[in-house]
Amino acid sequence: MKFSLNTTIIKPKNDEEIKNAVILLHGYGGDGKDISMLTLNWRRFLKNTVFLCPDAQETCSINPIGYQWFDLNTEDSKYILQESKKAENILKNYIFEVSDHFKLNYSQICLSGFSQGCMMSLNVGLTSEKEFSCIVGFSGKIINMQDLSSRIKNKTNILMIHGENDPIVPPNNLLEAEDFFIRNKIKIETLMIKNCDHHIPIEASSAALNFIKKKLIS
Repeated sequence: MKFSLNTTIIKPKNDEEIKNAVILLHGYGGDGKDISMLTLNWRRFLKNTVFLCPDAQETCSINPIGYQWFDLNTEDSKYILQESKKAENILKNYIFEVSDHFKLNYSQICLSGFSQGCMMSLNVGLTSEKEFSCIVGFSGKIINMQDLSSRIKNKTNILMIHGENDPIVPPNNLLEAEDFFIRNKIKIETLMIKNCDHHIPIEASSAALNFIKKKLIS
């Protein structure tokens, strides 16, 4: 199967039956291979899970060897929202392809992402007609709260993790997202990691794994 986005695919060891999928979305300027490093540990504990790490649809405007879900080389919030919605549609089509190919319900699919990938996971996950098993976001934020609040279609459970010293996406974004989801009656768990900047440390990876294990079918 050739998906609409170039994808790094990590299948279960020993050809075990696929009962779940985790879709991992990379950050701005990254690619699927970058974020697939998370699966080195996760796949040991999620034995019936296929991991899919797609490259975004656009070459990054400031890093031509990486990709972007939408252009961040501007502070125009209207432009960013417009471009992120284009990426949403591309990802929704991609997720449908994954669901169809592996014969999985959306309730068997976890969406996860880092930074810009977290932003996309939140928007795609909550505006889809069907509920996912869970959404896990690292070092991200809500792109536009007013827009998202008007488009929420499901109540997928969320875990958001952030470094308290993040200089790229300030940690107050985690607190603001938590408040937003509580007000919209969406279950949200958060973890602020001390002495952590804009990356995914072992503590974050382990917390995410434990959350996903509880949500996916074993």
